[in-house]
Amino acid sequence: GLGFNIVGGTDQQYIANDSSIYVSRIKKDGAAYLDGRLQEGDKILAINGKDLKDLRHEDAVKLFRNADSPVCLKIQRRLQPQNGPVGHRGDGESGGLPLAAILVPGLALAATAVWILLRYRQRI
Repeated sequence: GLGFNIVGGTDQQYIANDSSIYVSRIKKDGAAYLDGRLQEGDKILAINGKDLKDLRHEDAVKLFRNADSPVCLKIQRRLQPQNGPVGHRGDGESGGLPLAAILVPGLALAATAVWILLRYRQRI
């Protein structure tokens, strides 16, 4: 095989209102993994010049299984945030530091300041 799994199609939309075919998994030591260019999350637009638009999932799978060598894929790279790791940001999570990364050191600093103030007052 080609060493990767796909999701999507007109009958099994992976993303709402988008019937495109996407790479869901790259199999370790498979052809796609060894080649290194394909990435999980990539949208596959065509295989060997055959457009994948408006195909059912099963029909797309058949195209991949019956593809002649060499296989030529036209892909659209997934979007990557400017800063931070690659990943899905559609879950309401914003970029930047987590709130705990700011609050915990701030609280520790405040507690230390209060302790120093109380110790200083005892000496006066």
